[in-house]
Amino acid sequence: MQEIIKKAAKIKLIIFDVDGVLTDGSLYIDDNGMEYKAFYSRDGLGMKMIQETNVKLAVITGRTSELVSHRMNNLGIKYVYQGQSDKIPAFEKLKNDLQLESHEIAFVGDDVIDLPVMNQVGLSVAVQDAHPLVIQYAHWRTPSAGGRGAARDICELIMEAQNTLADSMNQYLNNII
Repeated sequence: MQEIIKKAAKIKLIIFDVDGVLTDGSLYIDDNGMEYKAFYSRDGLGMKMIQETNVKLAVITGRTSELVSHRMNNLGIKYVYQGQSDKIPAFEKLKNDLQLESHEIAFVGDDVIDLPVMNQVGLSVAVQDAHPLVIQYAHWRTPSAGGRGAARDICELIMEAQNTLADSMNQYLNNII
């Protein structure tokens, strides 16, 4: 675990997949073709908390959905790449635009489409219920499943490694008697 903490301490950008990472991977489609996804509110709070520590967040997903645009806008995430069946070009663009080195980037995935980017970053993360190959090639596996706290897990791990978690939590504890 000490090696994971060392990697996490260097992270300046976390890239998330969406389906199976920020959601449980279920796709709900009604008779009119409207798509619905469920996002976990605790993941959202963790993502907002880590952004306050100057770690940037991004999404690279294979699917395209207005729902994802809306949720990411709500979370203040401005780097959103949808419809990326090959995630490497979006990863390279982010790396260049933000002037980051690969070791300063974490990627959180759940399925084999995520492996090419996971193999490029300093901290590759598989959600608890990821495909076995993704788990095999990840540096770390979240305690929680995709869409059920995995994003919060990685945010808190990085904040802990960067010594920002306690201060972040204290803002909520200050009003407790």
